[in-house]
Amino acid sequence: MPKVPPLEELAHASYWDKRYHESDGKDALDNNGTGTYDWFKSFVSIRPFLEYYLPAVNRTPEILHLGCGNSTLPHELRALGYTNQVSIDFSSVVIEKMESKHHEMTWQVMDVRHLRFEDNMFEVAIDKGTLDAMLHGSLWDPPEDVMGNVGKYADEVARVLKPGGKWLYITYRQPHFIKPMLQRPEVWSMTVETLADEPGGGGMLEYFGFVMRKHIDR
Repeated sequence: MPKVPPLEELAHASYWDKRYHESDGKDALDNNGTGTYDWFKSFVSIRPFLEYYLPAVNRTPEILHLGCGNSTLPHELRALGYTNQVSIDFSSVVIEKMESKHHEMTWQVMDVRHLRFEDNMFEVAIDKGTLDAMLHGSLWDPPEDVMGNVGKYADEVARVLKPGGKWLYITYRQPHFIKPMLQRPEVWSMTVETLADEPGGGGMLEYFGFVMRKHIDR
């Protein structure tokens, strides 16, 4: 069983480089030797949510995966026909692994708090666990570094989304904690829905899907 780190470490690339480097099929970041791991929920369980909010495949929307890790999500969406995707992570170790595994896709080493993309570039941005890795301490009164990291992250996502574009964020964190951090009424609208349980039920936590839609006139 991997040692549980202080939550503050999860916001640093060095921690994840070490974890992905040590992943050998027994580590928590490798599902049965497949070289992949999905935080929170499986693709099957979030597919209805994604299919509802993703643009039609024939529009070839530009999709950005924020903190992709070694998730199967980019590959699963490609199998549905979404070929115009960019997956980023600040761990160079995991990006190298994923690039060798799926060389036909685009992978880049990048920090979500400092995106090296032009303004108004993507129709959809997807986060499944990345923002949550920045959270620690009491969310009733978040520490200064949490507010700083989340603020930089959200501002960068807002910048690279096209007008009308959507940020889809999946989390188990309660909406009353997350909404104040992500609210930018001058930039986007925000809706939240409760996601369906895993097939077969038995989920211990309730999960939520946030949808931030950038205003058309931005």
